[in-house]
Amino acid sequence: MDPKTFASRPYVLISSDGHAGADLWGYKPYLAKELQGEFDAWAAGFTEPWADYDKELSDLEDEHVRIGVASAGSPYNWDSDKRVEHLDAEGVCAEVLFPNTVPPFYPSSAITSPSPAGGEAYRYRWAGVQAHNRWMVDFCAQAPGRRAGLAQVFFADIDDAVAEVHWAKEAGLAGVLIPSDHTLNLVNLYEHRLDPFWAACCEVGLPVVRHSIAVGPPETEDTGPAAIAIGAHETHLLFRRGLGHLMLGGVFERFPDLKFAFTETGAAWIAEDLPRLDGSVKMGRIKGTTAYPLYHRAVEQLHSLPSEYFDRNCFVGISLAVDADIEARKALGTHTLMWGSDYPHHEGSFPHTKLAVRLLFADLPEDEVRQMTSLTAAEVYGFDLDKLQVIADKIGPTVEEMATPVTPDELPPASLGHTMSAAIRTATAVRA
Repeated sequence: MDPKTFASRPYVLISSDGHAGADLWGYKPYLAKELQGEFDAWAAGFTEPWADYDKELSDLEDEHVRIGVASAGSPYNWDSDKRVEHLDAEGVCAEVLFPNTVPPFYPSSAITSPSPAGGEAYRYRWAGVQAHNRWMVDFCAQAPGRRAGLAQVFFADIDDAVAEVHWAKEAGLAGVLIPSDHTLNLVNLYEHRLDPFWAACCEVGLPVVRHSIAVGPPETEDTGPAAIAIGAHETHLLFRRGLGHLMLGGVFERFPDLKFAFTETGAAWIAEDLPRLDGSVKMGRIKGTTAYPLYHRAVEQLHSLPSEYFDRNCFVGISLAVDADIEARKALGTHTLMWGSDYPHHEGSFPHTKLAVRLLFADLPEDEVRQMTSLTAAEVYGFDLDKLQVIADKIGPTVEEMATPVTPDELPPASLGHTMSAAIRTATAVRA
C-alpha cells in the first residue's frame, strides 16, 4: 500500500485492541448439541466472580463502561448497532476484536481465566472457546470490513490448535489469539512442541497475538484483597516473559514468516528489554564470559539478534499508551506500533478517544501518525484501507484536528482511561 494515497485525508483510525463476546446464553446456539444440556445446568448456576468489582467507580455516568476484569456483562460486547454508533462518534473506523465475556464452561471471563492444562476442564473449555470463535465470525459479519476477529486457541492439545488455525482462515478471521501467562498456568512459548502451531499460522498467513490478562485469581476468604492487588502488580511481569521466550527460544529463526503481536501493553519496556536481550546473545557467543555457559547453546541456534527478529516479525498493540510508549517508536520504528482504544474497557480511551489520540500524536508528523493509527494494523490484520477511507472521510479526525494540542480545560475532571488519566495528572501537577 502507498501511504501517499491517503495523505492529507482524515485519518483511518484502526483500533488494534477491542473486546467483544456474546452474553452468557448467547453462546448456546454455537455450542455442540451434545453439550447443550450440560451448558444449561452450568449457565443456570454460574456467577461471575469479578462482576461487582468496580461498581463504586464513578468518573462516568455510563454503567456499561467497566474496568476490563468486570466488563463481561456489558451489552457493548455484543450489541453491534450500539458499538458502531460509539465507534463512529469516537472517530474509529475499524477494530481488532479480542474475547471479553464468559464462553461456555469458563470459571470467569476470557480475560481473567487461566488456560486449561488438560483433562475434563480442557474438553469443556475447548468446546466453549470454539463456540466463541464461531460467534465471532457472525459478529464480524454484522459490520463488514470494520471488524477483524481473532480465533482463540489453547496449547493443551496442539492438534486441536492447528485444526482451529485452518478453520479460522477458512472462516475469514484475521488472526489467532494464544494463551497468556496466569499465576495458575504459565505457558512457555519456547517449547518445541508448539512448532506445528507456529508452522500452521505461517502456512495460512495468520498473525499470532498475545493479549495481557488479569494474571491472578479473584479475591477469596483465603487470599483476601491481596490476590487482586498482587495480580495487578504482576500483570506486566508475566506478560513481558513472552518476548524473551520467542527470541531466545529461536521461534523466529525457525519460522521467519511468522507475525507476532503483543497487545494491550506499552512499548517502552520493549525498547528497554531488546538491548538487554541483544547483549545476552552477544555475550553468550564469547567464550570466557559469565554469560557463555548459560546462553551459548541457545544463541548458537540464532543467526540474528533479538532486535532484528523483532523488527522483522513483531508488532505492538499500544492500547494503554502514554508519552513514553510513543517515544519508544524511535527505537522500535513506527512500523511496529499499532494504536488501540481498548473499547469498551474503562481503562481504555472511550468515551474520550478524540482527546486521547490528540494527546498522543498531536506533535508528530502525519506520516508517523498514519503509520501507527492505520497502516501497520491494516497490514497485520488485512483491513482494506481504501474502503475504510470512505468511512474515515465522514467520521475520522482530520490532519488539522489531530495536530491540535489538547489544552488543560479540554480534559475531563477525572478518568480511569490510561492515556487520559496520565494527562490529567500532568495538568494537575503543572497547576500545583
